[in-house]
Amino acid sequence: MTANDHLDYFKPQLVVIPCGSRKLGVPARSADMYVGSYHRACRKAADALQPDRLLILSARHGLLELDDVIEPYDTPHGAADAVTSQVLLEQATVRDIVGLDPVVALGGARHISLVRSVWPHVHTPLAGARGMGEQMARLAAWRRERDHI
Repeated sequence: MTANDHLDYFKPQLVVIPCGSRKLGVPARSADMYVGSYHRACRKAADALQPDRLLILSARHGLLELDDVIEPYDTPHGAADAVTSQVLLEQATVRDIVGLDPVVALGGARHISLVRSVWPHVHTPLAGARGMGEQMARLAAWRRERDHI
């Protein structure tokens, strides 16, 4: 049994993945903006889940659809001008997605904390990982396992 076996038993209505510090230098769709290896690994794992909806949690913009076009920015989660849990809740309410269940969030502690403020019941398969390397290994293993289902 792996750390992510429980995710094999449901199809998420929503998966929320983190943005990333490495970005394109020009305006682009959010699906294309983030070019770092961690974001790409989260995206591939999220795609393997085949959720009804996939959103990117941007530190600057909040919840982004994959087709939302944004400018490059340099705002990390936790910065003074970063999105707040209140803004995320407002965005989720306007989009009528607060009641979605099950919800899966991939990302680090700050990302998960923000997602949990909107969806307290969120599944967090990377919880307990001892750093970025272990998270990347879990994401890769999860994607491989899902590809064989």
